[in-house]
Amino acid sequence: MRILCISAQKPDSTGSGVYLAETVRSMIAQGHEVAVIAGIDRDDAPQLPAGAEFFPVRFRMDALPFPVCGMSDVMPYEATRYRDMTPDMVDAFRSAFAQRIREVLLAFKPDAVICHHLYLVCSVATEVLDELAGENWSPGWVRSDSPSGKRPCSIWGISHSTDLRQLRNHTLEHHRIFDAVRRLDGIMALHEAQKAEIVELFSIDPAIVRVVGTGYSAHEFAPRPALRAANPLRVLYVGKLCRAKGVESLVRAFNLLPFDPETVELCLVGGYSDQEQYDRIVEVANSCRFPVLFHGRVSQDDLVLAYNMSHVFVLPSFFEGLPLVTVEALASGCRAVVTELPGVRPWLETSLPGAPVAFVAPPTIVGTDTPVEEDLPAFEQRLADALADQLREAAKHPLHGTGFDTTAVSWDSLAARMVNLLH
Repeated sequence: MRILCISAQKPDSTGSGVYLAETVRSMIAQGHEVAVIAGIDRDDAPQLPAGAEFFPVRFRMDALPFPVCGMSDVMPYEATRYRDMTPDMVDAFRSAFAQRIREVLLAFKPDAVICHHLYLVCSVATEVLDELAGENWSPGWVRSDSPSGKRPCSIWGISHSTDLRQLRNHTLEHHRIFDAVRRLDGIMALHEAQKAEIVELFSIDPAIVRVVGTGYSAHEFAPRPALRAANPLRVLYVGKLCRAKGVESLVRAFNLLPFDPETVELCLVGGYSDQEQYDRIVEVANSCRFPVLFHGRVSQDDLVLAYNMSHVFVLPSFFEGLPLVTVEALASGCRAVVTELPGVRPWLETSLPGAPVAFVAPPTIVGTDTPVEEDLPAFEQRLADALADQLREAAKHPLHGTGFDTTAVSWDSLAARMVNLLH
């Protein structure tokens, strides 16, 4: 197949960026031709898989004189929040992406389009394809029956949950986004709970929403027990350093652990964009009686090493789609402590039966990702208790492998599921 993947944001940063890049890599390895349209800043040079045709839409240029738009309000790099966009900025965004999408559609002639995030760029792509449905184009491009008529090809959207959060938190372009999503040929969801949310939010037929899950790089993320020292025991967090990810609460919970300070350490891997939130995390870390190590954003090779040098992985988020980092950590031989958020536990228990994961009930959440302040001390105690249990197990029973089958959650398996849907 010839597949066009579209994202409004950087294709090699954040979980959804990794998801796009790795599924593209697997699709190419499986014999498909893949092109990518993505938003990048003026001086960016993203690393995409070999064989992918890349067509950037550059921000901080005359046509788009502002940073790349971020699907989360807090990104690991400087980004424009959708809620802050003016009508002129939205018009510029739509015009730049519409022009690029139309150019690539006519030149590449895909059999199918996949839009990452059910949001602004998805509505642009759907509108461009519907415009082409009423026009003539070169022979050899097969028309596809769709909700809006004879499009040149089918178009699918995939949700990464941050898009649903944006739609619930403000009304930017609501009408056009909702209208476009309802006219997609199909929607891919990460898990059953997210599928239910999509059906409810857009009032659409559940039959067009298919659960595909997530994946990981099986050739990179694998246990290397020799790298995991017996002392100190290391707890690892990977992700954005911000309040919505629960990082401040994690450091507070760490201070509650019933261990000697020299026996356990916390390692934080990830970038930040909100200076105030980051400074607060550093302040809390400085008063922690255990070592808290800030490693910033790291390369893929260093991330592989970080997992394999750690005993317990922790993800204390107040909001998640389907956390790829948890799968990578488990596949690397870590135990895990994860906030029990909608859809995450059933998917992990079904996809990775027997994985050593402890789930922690979250605090009461207001909106999509804001914890009730009064609930945080109890949450932090639950988090500390779960971490203590997993650390004791790690000390008594070091893992020399995963103990479970990860085949179903490889990128190759995911890409094959996605392509089967496109067919």
